[in-house]
Amino acid sequence: MRTTDSAPWWRSAVIYQIYIRSFADGNGDGVGDIAGIRSRLPYLRDLGVDAVWITPWYPSPMVDAGYDVADYTGIDPAFGTIADAEAFIAEAHDHGLRVILDIVPNHSSDRHAWFEAALAAGPGSPERDRYVFRPGKGEHGELPPNDWRAAFGGSAWTRVPDGEWYLHLFAEAQPDLNWENTEVRRDFEKILAYWFDRGVDGFRIDVAHGLIKQEGLPDAGESVDVLEPTKREDHPHWDRDGVHEIFRDWRKVADRYDGERAFVAEAWVSGPARLARYVRPGELQTAFNFDYLRAPWDAARLRAVIDSSLDALGAVGAPATWVLSNHDVVRHVTRYGRPHTEGRGPRADASEPLDLALGVRRARAAALLMLALPGGAYVYQGEELGLAEVEDIPEESLQDPVWERSGHTARGRDGCRVPLPWSGDTPPYGFSPDGVRTWLPQPASWSGLTVEAESADPDSMLALYRAALRLRREHPALGEGTLRWHETPDGVLLFSRTPGFACAVNLSGEPYSLPAHHDVLLASGPIEGGALPHDTAVWLAVDD
Repeated sequence: MRTTDSAPWWRSAVIYQIYIRSFADGNGDGVGDIAGIRSRLPYLRDLGVDAVWITPWYPSPMVDAGYDVADYTGIDPAFGTIADAEAFIAEAHDHGLRVILDIVPNHSSDRHAWFEAALAAGPGSPERDRYVFRPGKGEHGELPPNDWRAAFGGSAWTRVPDGEWYLHLFAEAQPDLNWENTEVRRDFEKILAYWFDRGVDGFRIDVAHGLIKQEGLPDAGESVDVLEPTKREDHPHWDRDGVHEIFRDWRKVADRYDGERAFVAEAWVSGPARLARYVRPGELQTAFNFDYLRAPWDAARLRAVIDSSLDALGAVGAPATWVLSNHDVVRHVTRYGRPHTEGRGPRADASEPLDLALGVRRARAAALLMLALPGGAYVYQGEELGLAEVEDIPEESLQDPVWERSGHTARGRDGCRVPLPWSGDTPPYGFSPDGVRTWLPQPASWSGLTVEAESADPDSMLALYRAALRLRREHPALGEGTLRWHETPDGVLLFSRTPGFACAVNLSGEPYSLPAHHDVLLASGPIEGGALPHDTAVWLAVDD
C-alpha cells in the first residue's frame, strides 16, 4: 500500500478476500474457520496484502454459505466463538493487517428471530413490517404479488400459511428486509457499531444496490434478466436512488470511530457513472469495479474500462478498485483460457475448449496490470496460486443453492470455492488434517499448486504475486495516483506513472519492442531480445 502521509489506507490498499469455509481448517472438521485463519496470518503478512475481507462468519443455516444470517452479532459455532473473533482481529492488527467483515443487509435468514417473530405475529403487525410481505393476486390471493424472479431461480415470492407472500430476491430461506422500516435501519447501525467496537476496520456490503424497492412493487417485465441488473437504470429492485440515504447514515456511524473505518459496496450497476454515486463524499469510501472484472482479455476494452472508471470515480474524489475474481464468478485463470474471456457468473458455459496454459499465462500478465493501476485492488484467495475453476465436482457434492433452484441445470459457484491447497501431494493438502474429507472435494491435480510447492519455485504464480506486492509497497509511483497512456500498436497497453515507472502489457499476437528503460523491475514471463511476448506484462524503470 502506497499513499501520501495524509491519505487514508483504503485509497490504495490491496485486500485479500477470505472465503472462510475454504481458507484453512483449524479444528479438523473439513471446514475452514477462524482458528485456521489465525494459523495462516503469517502467510498473509508475508504475501504483502494490506487487509483481509472475510465472508460471513455469523450463525447461519448455511443455505447460501453464510449469506443467510441468523444473528448479525454472533459467530457460527462451525467457525468459532466471539472470543476467537476478537483474538483474530487483534492478531491481524499485530501483523499489520486490517480486517473487513461481510455485512448482509438486503436479506436475513428465515431462521433469524426477526423473521420468526414476523411469521408468528401475522399480517399488519410491526414485526411483519420488518420484511416485505404482500397479499397475493388472483381471486384467492393464490398468485405472487408480481413477476419478480429470484437470482437463484424461480419466483422471488413464497406464500406463508396465513395467505400472505414474502419477498426473497435470492433463496427462499433469505427473506428480504424492508428498508423503509425505521427499526431495521437503526438496528443495522447498532450492528455496525457492535463490530466497530471490537476493532473491525470496515465492511463489505453485500447486494448494496438492492436494499430499496420501487414503491408499489411493479412488475419488472419479462425482458428483465434478474442476474444482470446492470441492463436497466430504472429497475424496480436494483440500484434505486433511496439506497444512498441509508449509506450516508452508515458513513456517520463509521466516522464516529478513529482508525479510518471504511466500506466497500458490492453494487452491480449500469456503469461507472452509477457506481460513482455510491462513493460520493459522505457516502461509502469504495466500491467493487465489476466492469473491470467483466472486461474481456482485449486491450481496447480494458483501456476503455480503466479510463471510464478513473474518470467517473475521480470526479467524486473516490479511488478506483480493481478485481479479477471473487467467490461468485468463474476464476480468471479458467476464463482467460477460453475463447470468451469475459468475467462471468455461475451460468457460464463450461463446454468451451480450455487452454489452461494460456489461461495461466494471461492471468500472470493480468496480475501485473491490475497491481500497477492507480487505486486499490482485491485478491481472491487462491488466485495467488494460479488456481483454476474446478469444473468436475461430482453432482452429489454440489452445495450452491443455484444447483437446486435451477432444477440441476446450473452447477453454481462451488467451482471457485474449493478449499485451498497448502502442502503435501494429496488431498486435503494441509487444509485439514490427513484423512479428513473437506466440505468440497479438491482435485487430485493440485499437488504442484500448494503453497508449499510454489514457495520453493521462483517462477511460480505465488512468487510473482509476492514480488509484485513487495514492489507495490516499495515503489513511490504505485498505489494511489494517476497514469499517462503512451502510443502503442493495436493490442498493446503502455502507461507510465510518476516517478519513474511504466507498465506494458502485450495482448496482441506479435512481440512488442519495449520502450526505452533503465531496468526491468518485474515481468510475468520471459523477455528475450528486448521484445515483450504475447500475453505478457512487464514493469519497467523509466525516465519521467
